[in-house]
Amino acid sequence: MIRKCLAALAVPAVLAGCAIHQRVEPVAKIELKQICVVENPRVRATFLAAYQRALEGMGFVVQVLPENAALSACPLVSNYIARWQWDLALYMAYAEFKVFHDGNQVGGAFYNAQSSGANPSKFINAEQKVKELVDQMFPERGS
Repeated sequence: MIRKCLAALAVPAVLAGCAIHQRVEPVAKIELKQICVVENPRVRATFLAAYQRALEGMGFVVQVLPENAALSACPLVSNYIARWQWDLALYMAYAEFKVFHDGNQVGGAFYNAQSSGANPSKFINAEQKVKELVDQMFPERGS
């Protein structure tokens, strides 16, 4: 009986280690039409393209800046990082966006499936996840 109880307690503990974490800090309403995105050449180009499409879908005109651009290069600037991992298939394991207005961080989003273990929810469509995070970062611009 004790073994069954311990086994029942162990399963949730193991699965808790397989969690995927996501956090969004929404950007307050901003009337600006342009957003500059600082390119990160260490991230696959398809990620930048997905981010750009998601921002354009929110009504922004997107200007891509070189990786060494200052966070104050435009009134509204964003940067990003993303990583992929392999576990039977390649999947986006981590993504982070930060948004700056006049050089001060005003919002961002974070997705982390790096410690997701056997959790099959980690096999997501990265472009859809980027769009979801952008939609949540800019709720005032929603369609």
